[in-house]
Amino acid sequence: MNKLSERCSAYTIPQEGMAKGIYPYHRCISSQQDTEVIMEGRKVLMFGSNSYMGLTNHPKVIEAAVEATKKYGSGCAGSRYLNGTLDIHKEFEQELAEFVGKEDAIIFSTGFQANVGVISCIMGREDYIVCDELDHASIVEGRRLSFAKPMKYKHNDMASLEKTLKRCDPEALKLIIVDGVFSMEGDLANLPEIVKFKDKYNCCVMVDDAHGLGVMGQGGRGVCNHFGLTDQVEMIVGTFSKSLAAIGGFVAADKEITNWIRHHARSYIFSASNTPAATAAARQALQIIKSEPERIDYLWEITNYALNNFRQLGFEIGNTSTPIIPLYIRDFDKTFIITRMLFDEGVFVNPVIPPACAPEDTLIRFSLMATHTKEQIDIATEKLVKCFKAVDLL
Repeated sequence: MNKLSERCSAYTIPQEGMAKGIYPYHRCISSQQDTEVIMEGRKVLMFGSNSYMGLTNHPKVIEAAVEATKKYGSGCAGSRYLNGTLDIHKEFEQELAEFVGKEDAIIFSTGFQANVGVISCIMGREDYIVCDELDHASIVEGRRLSFAKPMKYKHNDMASLEKTLKRCDPEALKLIIVDGVFSMEGDLANLPEIVKFKDKYNCCVMVDDAHGLGVMGQGGRGVCNHFGLTDQVEMIVGTFSKSLAAIGGFVAADKEITNWIRHHARSYIFSASNTPAATAAARQALQIIKSEPERIDYLWEITNYALNNFRQLGFEIGNTSTPIIPLYIRDFDKTFIITRMLFDEGVFVNPVIPPACAPEDTLIRFSLMATHTKEQIDIATEKLVKCFKAVDLL
């Protein structure tokens, strides 16, 4: 056995979980992504999806993807930089920019690539990248690839942020990067306080609004709009894989910034461009969000309904105020056990363990879609109470 195989063969944690019957990953779905899915030949309630608007199986979204494939083919066979730019890419970029309140936008093949490409190319060796310690993994990877000096501060702790900024060269450019909605915890970035540091410490701000787009703000325009601070944020990153029901990502900013990114971001220049189907599906999803605001209203109705229920029942849910509801377990094994028990009861949820959270913060992530019913939430809540009590957590 060579050294690489020897190293990899020593990693047996997944096999151990499988042997115990509690391995929770790569579970196969054999139906559309909806509030109910087919898994292992039976219906399971889906509370682990990021499809906040419930549009992944919307007839108009599917039709848009099919028609785009018929017109443009299955793929673009090249990068945006060369032969892979379609007219629908450019049209959708302008629509996205207008939606989030920026001058221009650039579409990437995934949201992960958007963060990695933008962060790694936008800051220089003498600059600083300052991140919340709970920022998404794509932000962490972008920071690692950048030549800028990496810094981080305690989660949503403004005293810690200011202390971090004071350690930086006063004359250097600093980019504060933060999730708009934190993807595991469900809480919002303290954007009003963050932007107060801009002038004092020579900062710019970038918000990854993957989980805020379509959910927060006027008509789903995101966290920056929610706080009325769009003009105070230099770059807004979003993804198509949540509310926009497809796959892809984008960054929106002024044209000077997007011009730089278009000619320097390696994940944009050296990746095949977003497929016609995904682009058209996301574009149609955005049109539905704009034309059917009642979807957002209902999502918030059931979000508040679920949050109130969980609090009254004694679940620990942290500081969430969004459709992402963390149910803290704070025990590695019990997190997997409860996930399996819930699946056996017909409820799909996602377990969250390191590196997606701190070791002492393991949880299951209960997320809502605008197509869930209160009856489905009640059924899932009843099962959650049963499973948590079974392992002495309620």
